[in-house]
Amino acid sequence: MRRSASMVGTQWSNVSSTYCKDMASSVYRPHSVTITEFGAVGDGVTLNTKAFQNAIFYLNSFADKGGAQLFVPAGRWLTGSFSLISHLTLSLDKDAEIIGSPDSSDWPVIDPLPSYGRGRELPGKRHQSLIFGTNLTDVIITGANGTIDGQGAIWWDWFHSNTLNYTRPHLVELMYSTDVVISNLTFKNSPFWNIHPVYCSQVLVQHVTILAPLNSPNTDGIDPDSSTNVCIDHCYVRNGDDVIVIKSGWDEYGISFARPSTNISISNITGETRGGAGIAFGSEMSGGISEVRAEGLRIVNSMHGIRIKTAPGRGGYVKNVYISDVSMDNVSMAIRITGNFGEHPDDKYDRNALPMISNITIENVVGVNVGVAGILEGIEGDNFSSICLSNVSLSVQSMHPWNCSLIEGYSNSVIPESCEQLRTDCGQTPICYDGGSSSAIHAQAARHRLSSASRLLNPLLKLAML
Repeated sequence: MRRSASMVGTQWSNVSSTYCKDMASSVYRPHSVTITEFGAVGDGVTLNTKAFQNAIFYLNSFADKGGAQLFVPAGRWLTGSFSLISHLTLSLDKDAEIIGSPDSSDWPVIDPLPSYGRGRELPGKRHQSLIFGTNLTDVIITGANGTIDGQGAIWWDWFHSNTLNYTRPHLVELMYSTDVVISNLTFKNSPFWNIHPVYCSQVLVQHVTILAPLNSPNTDGIDPDSSTNVCIDHCYVRNGDDVIVIKSGWDEYGISFARPSTNISISNITGETRGGAGIAFGSEMSGGISEVRAEGLRIVNSMHGIRIKTAPGRGGYVKNVYISDVSMDNVSMAIRITGNFGEHPDDKYDRNALPMISNITIENVVGVNVGVAGILEGIEGDNFSSICLSNVSLSVQSMHPWNCSLIEGYSNSVIPESCEQLRTDCGQTPICYDGGSSSAIHAQAARHRLSSASRLLNPLLKLAML
């Protein structure tokens, strides 16, 4: 076996957030092999699952010797699901494509997530992701913009025809893992969600492109789920559902598992989605979501810009969320908060488990060709509180731009004028969250930075014309 040294650069990106910690500037892998050394054939026809499995099994012997790299050269490498190991770099050549098998038997069936209690789409188990791992440390999935293609069309057909026996697989799912980097790759045509770190910490997703048809079902882009210290930076997503969505478990299972998503930084994202939102929270949020900072979002040709989804029975919370410097063009609804969204995993959920939605600040937003500014709806007996809007300017087509109920909050410099429930000037109150370490500080604090959002709009408009 060839054992040449390889150097892969990684950086925990500082994206104006205290939640992103520095990782080592580089990870040296003293051992490297190429997938062809294990009999793989990159013709797009030969099934290479065993080659991937055998290569990774071999490289496991180097885990305590500095780790190893598995290199995938140019070619189309058909495979079923395979699992990674700790201290591994999976590196793709710029002309390499790992493509998922169209045979569902090549995607093993595994137990449901404990925080969901069942498959997300169907009761019972679920298919394992194409690239999978659990209880790992120091894992890098990267490349010179190589491609991972799930060939999801057949799964979408099975979904629409109700012929699936188990919940569809993701492209990448890592569980209970830490020090994870996913970078410089294109993900295409996932059967279900694309990138799903769940019960993870110290995760960086950077310089990633995610593509799926706009009508593909539930092809979420990046879904941090019950995970902490996550940075998502400089990504482009065009898909059929939420571009980025933060989750933390489903109803009684998420409440019991009690693992929140917290300390999440999102920056420099461009997204387009026909069926979802540019950035979303929930609706599975029963373990709680907090300390989220998102800046530099460009959302075009989409259903929703910013969305929070929850329902009675979810429990949990979404709090201390700061979203700023957002540009939208041709978005049906700029902001939506929904207190009655989604189904339940079973009939055992607690109907009195009401979610807490509070300390949500959205500022420095500019939008053109917007259908409706916002629908913000809480839950009877469970008003959503401290919803703060500042420096929001939307060119809205509807004669009724805002529809609000069962919410409380504040606003400042909002065009068109925000709904009555938010008309107290947030410059006069100390409880609007500013994305810092304190969840209750003055919202005014010289926040007149709408021009920065306007600057984002120029490249966004160019993109929308492509």
